[in-house]
Amino acid sequence: MALSSRFWRLNLFPKPSLSPLQTTLKSLKPLRQKLCPILSLPISSSSSSLNSSNSLFSTSKNSAFSEPHSRTPSPQDDLIVLGIETSCDDTAAAIVRGNGEILSQVVSSQADLLAQYGGVAPKMAEEAHLQVIDKVVQEALDKAKLTETNLSAVAVTIGPGLGLCLRVGVRKAREIAGSCNLPIIGVHHMEAHALVARLTERELQFPFVALLISGGHNLLILARDLGQYVQLGTTIDDAVGEAYDKTAKWLGLDLRRSGGPAIEELAREGDAKSVKFSTPMKQHKDCNFSYAGLKTQVRLAIESKNIDLWSAILAINFYPPNFPMLCSNTTIPLSSASSEDRRIRADIAASFQRVAVLHLEERCERAIEWALKIEPSVKHLVVSGGVASNQYVRSRLDQVVKKNSLQLVCPPPCLCTDNGVMVAWTGIENFCMGRFDPPPPADEPEDIVYELRPRWPLGEEYAEGRSEARSMRTARMHPSLTSMIQESLQQQP
Repeated sequence: MALSSRFWRLNLFPKPSLSPLQTTLKSLKPLRQKLCPILSLPISSSSSSLNSSNSLFSTSKNSAFSEPHSRTPSPQDDLIVLGIETSCDDTAAAIVRGNGEILSQVVSSQADLLAQYGGVAPKMAEEAHLQVIDKVVQEALDKAKLTETNLSAVAVTIGPGLGLCLRVGVRKAREIAGSCNLPIIGVHHMEAHALVARLTERELQFPFVALLISGGHNLLILARDLGQYVQLGTTIDDAVGEAYDKTAKWLGLDLRRSGGPAIEELAREGDAKSVKFSTPMKQHKDCNFSYAGLKTQVRLAIESKNIDLWSAILAINFYPPNFPMLCSNTTIPLSSASSEDRRIRADIAASFQRVAVLHLEERCERAIEWALKIEPSVKHLVVSGGVASNQYVRSRLDQVVKKNSLQLVCPPPCLCTDNGVMVAWTGIENFCMGRFDPPPPADEPEDIVYELRPRWPLGEEYAEGRSEARSMRTARMHPSLTSMIQESLQQQP
């Protein structure tokens, strides 16, 4: 079995004195004939192929689409990068120009699988990715009115995430890069969530603070520069998105929309102070997160209220998906609950959401304080990741940043959840710094073992934020992205 030991070595070239793309092309002589023709493409040549999602940015004075027209185009603008994302439960691909113009974006959701299994089942998720990956990538190319030969590079998520799922995207990316002799860029999933804000908010400069919140991760970082991150806080057990999903499941909500939107909608009907949940980790004066205890409080609250949900939970966990139809009297979905039962569920949802987000607020307050000690020029808090789509989360964190005289930056919801745009854009930023791998061989064996990084920290821990949690001490992790880049820089002559 072949082993790809050189897979995404984060090649680093000296800081360019010419434009980033010109220097990159000089360092890629074998690719020069393929890349140089792209420089002659006019910026407007693909404007008609933008899909409807681009209208999210078209009215903003800071948008990724209005800004390039106000300046002289650079060679970087004509980069065309395909981004592929398969780290968890969504299969996504997108094509983005170097100037931030989104040429296409396609996402295939696994919402039905989530509802069927009550969460992500890695093997089922892998099979779902395998079924749609070719179609998703081809649709992204078709929407952009391009072929693989028009691409400048391919970017793909290599971690963190589920190894079985990551492998599907990596295999597809290397297949395209090998057949078309294209450089390939390995992308850190959490870095992509942070950097996509620089696509939608062109005034966002380093340094900035970022809160990255999703089903699998809670992360507070200080982004000092591209590839230079300080980890201020992280999840020591369960992430906030996981807590949302489990609470929604226990309350009998429809998981096809994921737990976050379902809880947020139901919480609007409830009294957020009716159930006294304790805020996690009050006694810990750091920026780390824990939601395992809050989940336990929610389960106890449901049990104490005598809500008739347990048969529904058993059906979701242990019976086939058609069980509710076979035994309809066994489950009581929210839509069929009595008005009193619905009110109790809404109160629990509202009380849970208030405390879950209060935990985020307290950690962000302290993280901003620490970040300003390190980098007094910090002006922005970026909030991204799937949970950042929650409007209640955004409104509460907006109050936190205003209190600290900062600005809140949130990508639009379609770019908060896992997507190919964030991968393509992060690929562009890294490509222009010379951080990429050369094309893989066109005849790469099918049984090759890829170097994936399912557990891959983004930055080095801040001294005051170190956690002694057992789960963090014993977990097998790759060196952080930041440490890998620093080591590569030190090895340069």
